[in-house]
Amino acid sequence: MTQSSTHPLVSVVIPHYAGTEILSECLTSLNNCSYPNLEIIVVDNASPDDSVYFIKSNFQNVILIQSEYNRGFAGGCNFGAQHAKGKYLLILNNDTIHDPDWIDLLVKMMESNPKISAVQPKILNYDNRDYFDYAGACGGFMDKYCFPFARGRIFNTVEKDDGQYDNPCKIFWASGTAFLTRKSTFDTLGGFDETLFAHMEEIDYHWKSQMLGNEIWVEPASVIFHKGAVTLPVSSPQKTYLNYRNSMILLLTNYPIGTSFYLFFPRFFMECISLIKEILTFKWGHAFSIIKSWVWIIGHFRLLMKRRRFLANNNIITPDFRFKKSIVKKYFIERKRKYTQIKN
Repeated sequence: MTQSSTHPLVSVVIPHYAGTEILSECLTSLNNCSYPNLEIIVVDNASPDDSVYFIKSNFQNVILIQSEYNRGFAGGCNFGAQHAKGKYLLILNNDTIHDPDWIDLLVKMMESNPKISAVQPKILNYDNRDYFDYAGACGGFMDKYCFPFARGRIFNTVEKDDGQYDNPCKIFWASGTAFLTRKSTFDTLGGFDETLFAHMEEIDYHWKSQMLGNEIWVEPASVIFHKGAVTLPVSSPQKTYLNYRNSMILLLTNYPIGTSFYLFFPRFFMECISLIKEILTFKWGHAFSIIKSWVWIIGHFRLLMKRRRFLANNNIITPDFRFKKSIVKKYFIERKRKYTQIKN
């Protein structure tokens, strides 16, 4: 595993927390990929099962990094990146399988343009392979209130893949399910913000990367399949908490202070509507999670101010690819459920 002008070393970083069956399928798929210059790093986040023994026994080519505690997705990736030797980092979920040439295509795009800091593949659903996957689909975007969506998935509407998004294009965020990034960029940005723990840490990373003048792309010719919500199910109140909290953190810290203040009140109003909905449908755990996210924000003012130092300490370029309207309005009021209906 060495650097080469034609096939630079790619360090695959997989944070893992329990589940040997899904990890085995992922690692077997990686071993069948055509890219010739890989190092595969698995960060075990103190799994309560026999994951460590399983990896050592069945995948001797894998570099196993053991954490003494669960660092979450963000911390696990950062820990793995510290041991990576590649020109590129491939951030990857453990519940994925892949087309053989998917890494070749991502590297080719990155090598073609030094302004590209990250590129993601097309992500299809593991169980329904004619459909996009919820987590990233064919490239991510975000509205001005920090609600994310993707080509092929807006809120809970997931589109069938009929080739409608097969054009490579610039996007706002590449999915943490799988994206290739320059290790130099990852190091410059300090990796993922571990405060976020899991969910939206990749959006934060790509947003800041664009602030430094970089571009994020999707290469739909590169294809993977994702099971999704294995570590943290969709029904989990903890997922609700992290999504609401982390989205608000981004809104309050990645915009200029005046913009954050201006956008906070309509965003908070929308969260109040969500809270009422959860209460009326007797989803008490999710309702409590929304309130819990507010309490966290109120209690961590100093940390939010610390995050804002990134804007103060760098010559910031405002990214162009935020959706400048409300995706909530488009989806729930105007009933526009597909990316093709809202992109203009």
